[in-house]
Amino acid sequence: MNPWKTSRRIVLTCARGMVPFLLTETAGLGFAIRGETETAVETEGSLTDSLRLNLRLRTAHRVLYHLATLEADGPGSLYGGITDLPWEEYIHEDGYLTVTCTVNNPTINDSRFVNMKAKDAIVDRMTARRGRRPDSGPERTGAVVHVHWQGNRAEVFLHTSGEPLSRRGYRQIPMAAPMQETLAAGVLMAAGWKGEGNLVNPMCGSGTLAVEGALMALNRAPGLHREHFGFMSVRGFPEKEWDALLRQARKEGRRSLPGRIVATDIEREAVAAARLNARRAGVEEHISFSAGDFMRTEVPPGDGLVIFNPPYGERLGDQAVLGELYGRLGDFLKKSCQGYAGAVFTGNLALAKRIGLRTNRRIPFFNGDIECRLLLYDLYGGSRKPDRGV
Repeated sequence: MNPWKTSRRIVLTCARGMVPFLLTETAGLGFAIRGETETAVETEGSLTDSLRLNLRLRTAHRVLYHLATLEADGPGSLYGGITDLPWEEYIHEDGYLTVTCTVNNPTINDSRFVNMKAKDAIVDRMTARRGRRPDSGPERTGAVVHVHWQGNRAEVFLHTSGEPLSRRGYRQIPMAAPMQETLAAGVLMAAGWKGEGNLVNPMCGSGTLAVEGALMALNRAPGLHREHFGFMSVRGFPEKEWDALLRQARKEGRRSLPGRIVATDIEREAVAAARLNARRAGVEEHISFSAGDFMRTEVPPGDGLVIFNPPYGERLGDQAVLGELYGRLGDFLKKSCQGYAGAVFTGNLALAKRIGLRTNRRIPFFNGDIECRLLLYDLYGGSRKPDRGV
């Protein structure tokens, strides 16, 4: 049975709050939706289909191709079940193997033990069938196997992404508290960004929102800058089909934008980092960068989206200073951005009240473990009305 042509369950994982956007993306690529959880969307397809999913999805973290569901009440039965799988059909005996896992089983205190047990089962099978075994370790530079062990049920997957898809490959200088690329894409989708009009991103930090916005506007696949995916190390990798997908994705990209993208930050080091990241993503020429206070950010005539990701304030002493900052942010949106849609992504709802504008939507997200809100505003002329609750 050729796994590259065999249709199986495919589980697409994502951060909490991202499922609605991942559902839209998955269906938009023509994949049927078979289920969803708080952090995953389930579809089906062949291993070959995983190539397109890895290349095209902006909001997914991992693309997992299902191999087997095992009854496992302890490490011994897990080892036996994994040993029975035909790993010689998937993994090169002279290659490199990494095992990852998520575990919720009362017999396990350390998930690293599961990684080791699953790895031992795979390489023991390979040695018995091929006479050699792949090297193994934590670096995801070869084939990656993922085990999800919940209670007495263990699911085994080929981790076709390898490294999380949030690691696009363009961000070399992240700066402090960077927003993940996948989160930035989801936030832009939620804010209604479709690449038409202008995109203005004051407080741009390392430029992730501006770069992801440019990639979306240019219709460039987010995986084009990745040098390696886990599927590349699976036996029988169809390199010609992958090259064809890359050529098609490049062909579909736009060469120019209908509007402008403006990114600013008060820190010159942040602007330099953002510019370098944009250069590596191939979109530097489409973004106007400048350093200075956000109140002086150029807002081009016309319409579009103005989006902020201000600091949340982790120390008690930050609150007074940031309260003033959030108030100025509201003044900027009201006075300088009329006719635009406004968006503020924050993990501090108390500070968000200082913006002083009435939201039309409040969309929940998670930035790591921090519960956040994307606050959306319609910016019209007239008097400023206080928000009655964020």
